[in-house]
Amino acid sequence: MKSKPQLVLDIAGVLVNNISFDFWKELGRESGVTFQAIKEKFDEIRRDLWTGILSEDQFWIWLVDCFTGINKERSKDILIKSLKLLPSAHYLEQWSQQADIHLLSNHCKEWIEPVLTSIKEYTKSVTISNQIGLCKPDIQIYELVELNLGSRERVLYIDDQEKNLKSAIKLGWNTLLADNQNKWVKDVETFIRADV
Repeated sequence: MKSKPQLVLDIAGVLVNNISFDFWKELGRESGVTFQAIKEKFDEIRRDLWTGILSEDQFWIWLVDCFTGINKERSKDILIKSLKLLPSAHYLEQWSQQADIHLLSNHCKEWIEPVLTSIKEYTKSVTISNQIGLCKPDIQIYELVELNLGSRERVLYIDDQEKNLKSAIKLGWNTLLADNQNKWVKDVETFIRADV
């Protein structure tokens, strides 16, 4: 009997929208600083946040210290409410009947967990970077996910950033770049049905 296909999916940009432009715009409005300036400042600490070096609470303290006028609680609420499931997430129930599903994301568990509650039941594992101290494209985070795979024969990794596919390729996984129009969903279904 053939082993089940293993689907490893990024979360942000694949199953859930990325942190929204509206969130950054609102921070800019509150602080009087441009969206671009806030985004550039965030990029300086992004890796520390994604790897848990900077805790989620420390992030909000840092943000308020950097940009006066930002209300921590209100901004946090706006961010969490802005994260929504994308249409592709609705395929997980169907896919989980034929494949094992694993999620892998550079994110804060505190932010992404509320939106994942409705899809977690379809997954075999969820790996969120700030919980394990590693982030993509570090190959070690992929190796940790690989420990959860039911089989290594047929693995497909989907991400919306090409740079994150390279480590998966090194491990011998098939890869797929997720596009904004969700055309990638058909390729997943083809992969699942192959050799059935």
